[in-house]
Amino acid sequence: MLFFIIISLVITQRLIEVFVAKRNEKSMLAQGAYEVGASHYPYMIALHVSFFVCLIAEVLIFDRGISPLFPLFFLIFLLVQALRIWCLTSLGQFWNTKIIILPGANVVTKGPYLFIRHPNYVVVCIEIALLPIMFQAYLTAISFTLLNLAMLSVRIPLEEKALMEATNYTKEFKKKISAS
Repeated sequence: MLFFIIISLVITQRLIEVFVAKRNEKSMLAQGAYEVGASHYPYMIALHVSFFVCLIAEVLIFDRGISPLFPLFFLIFLLVQALRIWCLTSLGQFWNTKIIILPGANVVTKGPYLFIRHPNYVVVCIEIALLPIMFQAYLTAISFTLLNLAMLSVRIPLEEKALMEATNYTKEFKKKISAS
C-alpha cells in the first residue's frame, strides 16, 4: 500500500512537471528560443516511462517489500524532492524537460546552480537509484541508473555546447572554476 501511495504521488508530480515544461517551452519559443537535441528526447521519455513500469513490475512480480532502511531512504528522498523544487524554482521559466535555449540569455546562477552546473540531473540520478532501493527493487535500480547515465552522457554535452554557443554559460562556468 505504501509503495502505491508513493509511486502515485511521484507519477503525479512528473505529470504536473510535464505541463509546467510545456508552458515554459511555449513561453521560451515565443521569446525566440529553440530546441536542441530533439532526436534523443523520445528516448529519454521512453526511459522515464519504462522506469516506472519496470519498478512497479519488479515490486509486484517479485513481491518486493519495504527496505529495512526505508525510514532513512525516505528521509533522503524527501530531501531530494526539496532539492528538485529548489532547482525548478531557481530556473523558473528556463526549466524544461527539453533542452530549450534562449539566445543571449544569462544562465541561472542562483539557488543550487550557484554551487553546481546540473543539480537537477543530480536529483534525477539519485531518484532513479533511491526510489527502487526503498522497495528493494534492485534490478530496476541498477539497470535504470546505468541507462540514465548513458542518456546523460548524450544530453549534458549537447546542452552545454548549446549554452556555450548562445548564452553567457562559458563566462559563468569560468567564474565557478576560478572561485573554487
